[in-house]
Amino acid sequence: MTTSRKARIRGWLMTAALFALPAQASMFKGEALDTMADVVAWVVLIVAPITVIVIFWLVHILPEKIAEQRKHPQAKAIQVLCLLSLFFGGLLWPLAWLWAYSKPVLYKLAYGTDTVEPEHGAPAKAAPQPAASPRAPEERS
Repeated sequence: MTTSRKARIRGWLMTAALFALPAQASMFKGEALDTMADVVAWVVLIVAPITVIVIFWLVHILPEKIAEQRKHPQAKAIQVLCLLSLFFGGLLWPLAWLWAYSKPVLYKLAYGTDTVEPEHGAPAKAAPQPAASPRAPEERS
């Protein structure tokens, strides 16, 4: 670089330094800064953990919902695995996900179908009542 170019750059930097505004750490001052800090603290301490817990729970019930939607015959077992995964910090969740998307081959061989109607909305079936048999009146002696 030439000396005249260096001098020009130095002149522009000196001019910019003269007209520079003072630095601000925050756009809020006084009471507004305290209020904003309180709001941020509430969000970090209350709202963020609740949001994380809800998202964690929603992700962990996905395999259960998928199994119900696909009428998987082992949907109840997948539901239990999802529940266990919640307690084990999500370690079992990939197994539940794979299980929900798998085809139950042995079930199809045994029962001839690989789907089962879910029992959630169906009314409970009552056991058939035995027909009353006529009894002979007991004789008194």
